[in-house]
Amino acid sequence: MKSFRRFFLFVSPFAMPALIAFFLTTLPVLAAEGAGPDPADSPAGLIFRWLNFILVFGGIAYLLAKHGGAFFRGNAKAIATSINEAAAAKAEADCELNEVEAKLSRLDQEVPELRETARRNFAVEAERLRASGAAEIEKIKQAARVELEASERAAQHELRNVAASLSVEQAGALVSSKMNNEVRARLFRTFLDELGRSSN
Repeated sequence: MKSFRRFFLFVSPFAMPALIAFFLTTLPVLAAEGAGPDPADSPAGLIFRWLNFILVFGGIAYLLAKHGGAFFRGNAKAIATSINEAAAAKAEADCELNEVEAKLSRLDQEVPELRETARRNFAVEAERLRASGAAEIEKIKQAARVELEASERAAQHELRNVAASLSVEQAGALVSSKMNNEVRARLFRTFLDELGRSSN
C-alpha cells in the first residue's frame, strides 16, 4: 500500500498537466458541438484523436516503464516475502499440529503407564513411610524402656533409702526401749575396758 501511494504521488505531477491539456483541448470541441458538422469525424479529427491517444497512453506507458517496474518489483518482492512467511508459518503450524496429533495418539498409551507409575510410586512411598514409622516406634519403645529402667532404678534406690531410714529408726526405737540404766552402765564399762586395752 505504501508503494502504491509513493507511485501515485510520483505520477500525479506528470498526470495533472496531461489531464489539464486534455480538458483544454476538448473544451472547444464541446463548445462547438451543436454548431455544425463534427470535426472529429473528419480525417484531421481522426488523426488528432489518434495522436491524443498515442500521447496520453504513451506518457502513461513511459511513466509505467520508468517508475512502474521498480514499484511492481518491490510489490512483487513484498508479496513473495509475505508468501514465504505464510508458507513458513503454515509449515510450522503443520509441524505443531503433527506433534499434537502424535501426542494425542500416544495419550491412550501414556495414561495407563502414568497410572501404573503413580501406583508404584505410591506403593514405594507407603512402604518407606511404614518402615520409617516402624523405626520411629522402635526408637520410642527403646527410649521408653530406658526411661522406665531409669525410673525403676531410681525408685529402688529411693525404696532402699526409705527402708534403711525406717530400719535405723526402728532399731533406734528398739534399742531405746531395751536400754535401761543397768544396760547402760554395762556398756559404759565395756567401753572403758576396751579403751584401756587399746591404750596399753
